[in-house]
Amino acid sequence: MDQEYERRLLKQINHQNLPEGQLAKSGGATCSPLSVKSGDRFIPTRVGSNWCINFHYANENCQSPNQNHRSKDAGSDTGKDTVAYAALLRNELLGAGIESVPDLHTEDRRHTVFSQDTHSLFRYTVHTKRVPFDSGNEVSPYSLSPLSNKSHKLLRSPRKPARKISKIPFKVLDAPELQDDFYLNLVDWSAGNLLSVGLGACVYLWSACTSQVTRLCDLSVDGDSVTSVCWNERGSLVAVGTHKGYVQIWDAAGGRKLTSLEGHSARVGALAWNGEQLSSGSRDRVILQRDVRTPPSAERRLQGHRQEVCGLKWSPDHQHLASGGNDNKLLVWNSSSLLPMQQYSDHLAAVKAIAWSPHQHGLLVSGGGTADRCLRFWNTLTGQPLQSTDTGSQVCNLAWSKHANELVSTHGYSQNQILVWKYPSLNQVAKLTGHSYRVLYLAVSPDGEAIVTGAGDETLRFWNVFSKTRCTKESKSVLNLFTRIR
Repeated sequence: MDQEYERRLLKQINHQNLPEGQLAKSGGATCSPLSVKSGDRFIPTRVGSNWCINFHYANENCQSPNQNHRSKDAGSDTGKDTVAYAALLRNELLGAGIESVPDLHTEDRRHTVFSQDTHSLFRYTVHTKRVPFDSGNEVSPYSLSPLSNKSHKLLRSPRKPARKISKIPFKVLDAPELQDDFYLNLVDWSAGNLLSVGLGACVYLWSACTSQVTRLCDLSVDGDSVTSVCWNERGSLVAVGTHKGYVQIWDAAGGRKLTSLEGHSARVGALAWNGEQLSSGSRDRVILQRDVRTPPSAERRLQGHRQEVCGLKWSPDHQHLASGGNDNKLLVWNSSSLLPMQQYSDHLAAVKAIAWSPHQHGLLVSGGGTADRCLRFWNTLTGQPLQSTDTGSQVCNLAWSKHANELVSTHGYSQNQILVWKYPSLNQVAKLTGHSYRVLYLAVSPDGEAIVTGAGDETLRFWNVFSKTRCTKESKSVLNLFTRIR
């Protein structure tokens, strides 16, 4: 080796090994990095490197931010393929023994796939005892595949089809004079596939089968306006609440008014049918229950709210009525009592959005207004709150899916969005936008697949959000009589 080159190399090594204190004291050309002439190779120093953090970042930086965002999407095919490929590598390299693709809908399960058994990442063992082929850990001697049996089972495991919800409506209808009023209910979808919409002083019927529009009634002759509409369960009668406090019953097929019920002293903003009985909630803070087959004098007055009643929904078993008011109260009434059997005061704003679950007996969900913005779930059998979540905006309406344990919520200030939730995990399945005003009105199609939303932007938008495939498992209990029917 050249003497001069050896001297320079030793001087550079001694300079790098000096402590910081001595490095600061010793000045001159020998301590200056610029004055030291290095050789033809650069050897970087890694004394201050934190290898734990670097190894952690190496796993995160293997994908771009957009790919990481897509992998977090529970319904994307890319995310499922990524998880399946990672499980396959764990089987072949680390002997994890994963036989099925984990479910991507839950964050905990997905985190478990990548985080379990990390302590044995660099632990190598030699298996001296061969496991028989029947146990499933060995590959058949006649197999041409380099993969193990666990990996074969992993690749053959069934995968759920990707849930894809269109972000754009499949139909948009103009709805002139559709009021931008939070306390009104002006859209409802009948069992006969007819959509009733209250526009100003008129009620129009739109047929989803033929797309024909007919005008059912015009209240401008009496100087009145429509404040609520509601179909009965059979889809033959439609109740119309007015600004003057009347409740009119109309025959949709014949296009004629059957009766007009009095009793309210202010506008009727909420209606709910229960068989042949009709419940109406008004700004006069009173709920009236009347049978349309009997004289109007036979009515029940339910008084419990201190401000306007803006939400009414009967339970699927026709035994309980849930009412929400501008007094931030959610009340549950019995079909035979004049006093509320339950009262919930957790909401901090008006309660208009109310929905009973068709899948779980006694499960009720309610949504609060602008000052609350929360979805709250209640067990009306025990009177206990279950869980709640902050949606980030005013909750205007709620509806459960008829086939899956999911629900949809429409929102106002300030997002104006439509959210699809999975219960009970409360994971957001989809977020739909398109309305420029508050999405105040919501109705579900009779087949349970589509919804229609209305807003103050004077449009009705139709969305395909639900699937007909039943996701909930049927009960196998012997106490369930329906499972014993052949």
